[in-house]
Amino acid sequence: MSKQINVALIGNPNTGKTSVFNALTGLNQKVGNYPGITVEKKEGICKLPRGVKAHIIDLPGTYSLNASSLDENVVIELLLNKTDKDYPDVAVVVSDVENLKRNLLLFTQIKDLKIPTILVINMADRMEYKGISLNLDYLETQLKTKIALISTRKNKGIDKLKELIATHKELSIEPCLDASTIDKAYFDNLRKAFPNQLLYKLWLVITQDVNFGKTDRKTFEAVEDFKTKSKTDLKRLQQKETIKRYQFINETLKLGQTIDLKSAKDLRIKLDRILTHKVWGYLIFGIILLTIFQAIYDWSSIPMDFIDSSFASLSEWTKSTLPDGAFTNLLAEGIISGLGGIVIFIPQIAFLFLFISILEESGYMSRVVFLMDRIMRRFGLSGKSVVPLISGTACAIPAIMATRNIESWKERLITILVTPFTTCSARLPVYLIIIALVIPEGRILGLSYQALTLMLLYLIGFGAAVGSAWILNKILKIKSKSFFVVEMPNYKLPLFKNVALTVLEKTKAFVFGAGKIILAISIVLWFLASYGPGDDFNNAETIVTEQYASENLSEEELNQKIESHKLEHSFIGIAGHAIEPAIRPLGYDWKIGIAIVSSFAAREVFVGTLATIYSVGSDEEETIKNRMAGEINPILGGPLFNFASGISLLLFYAFAMQCMSTLAIVKKETNSWKWPMYQLVIMSGFAYIVALVAYQLLI
Repeated sequence: MSKQINVALIGNPNTGKTSVFNALTGLNQKVGNYPGITVEKKEGICKLPRGVKAHIIDLPGTYSLNASSLDENVVIELLLNKTDKDYPDVAVVVSDVENLKRNLLLFTQIKDLKIPTILVINMADRMEYKGISLNLDYLETQLKTKIALISTRKNKGIDKLKELIATHKELSIEPCLDASTIDKAYFDNLRKAFPNQLLYKLWLVITQDVNFGKTDRKTFEAVEDFKTKSKTDLKRLQQKETIKRYQFINETLKLGQTIDLKSAKDLRIKLDRILTHKVWGYLIFGIILLTIFQAIYDWSSIPMDFIDSSFASLSEWTKSTLPDGAFTNLLAEGIISGLGGIVIFIPQIAFLFLFISILEESGYMSRVVFLMDRIMRRFGLSGKSVVPLISGTACAIPAIMATRNIESWKERLITILVTPFTTCSARLPVYLIIIALVIPEGRILGLSYQALTLMLLYLIGFGAAVGSAWILNKILKIKSKSFFVVEMPNYKLPLFKNVALTVLEKTKAFVFGAGKIILAISIVLWFLASYGPGDDFNNAETIVTEQYASENLSEEELNQKIESHKLEHSFIGIAGHAIEPAIRPLGYDWKIGIAIVSSFAAREVFVGTLATIYSVGSDEEETIKNRMAGEINPILGGPLFNFASGISLLLFYAFAMQCMSTLAIVKKETNSWKWPMYQLVIMSGFAYIVALVAYQLLI
């Protein structure tokens, strides 16, 4: 059996690296995280000629080995650590035929690490369109490598790339140039001190703040002695290195690449003038967002209703088919309901990432980032923060994961902390049912009061995110370099395969990431609502039957009373009564308290909990609303869900951190429990105060 080889896919952002990865691996891929850090990696298996099997690792996009962000650090840490199980036998550097000069900087640096390296020149189908011609034999000679000219869009050149990977041992590991001439004396001393170490590897250790895993730490600690130069001097040497590399690249491309500008046809400049315009750019972006969200809600309603009814039917079938008992109840009310609570959000998550993937693949999302930077910068955020904030309208979990490409740790941390303020899809069921109860029907300028209230809640959430970012920027004393670099790729039609794989990958991350936590919590909530201490719970049937003996209740009505009594005296009912004094000033009773406590697991649990609390046998929203509308405030009289308590509840859910899955992701991304605990306490405290003030003013 042939040995499996490791292949690292490396390249600048927007060179089509993901397309190459998909072309090599197809659907045979998985997504994971590097140990100890939070940057996502993609892995897949590729069968090569001559019976060779390749383990393909798609590394985060990086401009050079001079790291400036978390994802770029990942590339360096892997390339410097030969003991890592993923250390590449061959590096495949993916470049874009239109930006070859810039892409070759990274290629020359990797060659200095003496790793067998293949240069892939992607998007070859655009060469004629752009008036580009290449002398591949000359480029291979000068760059001391083999080149695969490919087009993933037309699936050309992939077989040659596979052949080159299979024969990687025949590749030259000689560097393209001698970068040590930028300071001969300094590098000669370094070479003498560590004669058995690779010179460029030592240079990267000196200039980069990276983690070396299980490598020889004594050697690397000794290298610290060579940081005799100041940070400014080291930066200057890095700049000299970059200049020297570009001098070599320029000389190489003089004969290796020809560009006939007259034959190049480009609408990019004209489109950029419109899409990044200080007025039209924002207007177009707003229209696109409105269209996307409208489509998400319209298109997802049918599959969501189908999923909802399917799981309800499955739960009912389980109850009627299996023998009565705790296991059947756990399966029907805990596990199946918990799974339904996860799966029902798949359509919205999938549609959101479908649209985001199309915007990214087309090149438009980079224009949005550029456009929003001028606004976000004033509030301590980066232009790149707009992507997580937009993603947060579906789910905060993938949105927080999307902060990884923000270079500044301070800006990234602020974005992580404020993203949960954005109105996510889990809040929608809460908003819709409360708005229907407390906001009167009517219209102004053709827009209904209820629709305007919903839009206002979205604006309040975004305003809270931006406002809290401004405050955090003032109070967080974190030294972090802040600069804004964004790639402006060419416009292109999205590849269906790439879009489909992205949607599949992101949806799987949601289901298997957040899903496990939600399912576990659903089972716990079922247990707390199904069992209770003492005679009040255990003898509920006798107590209720005696209490209503004088009333002619039907069997169904009596059963509802018994279930309601059990719930009130269950573990979760006792918890609701325990917090009632704290929530009474907000206009809530113990029943709403139970729903609030349970929804700290996941906001969407709120409506389901209320359906159980109000003893509703049907899942229909209208029935729940009727029962909620009929609830009487035991102290003040009148409807429990009036305008004051309704607005209070809406504002509480707009600001409170009620999602344990989000807290878990924040802990994972920040590598500390400190920040999610701050989020939980501060957001929930703020939500309580705002809800309290709103109720007391409106009552």
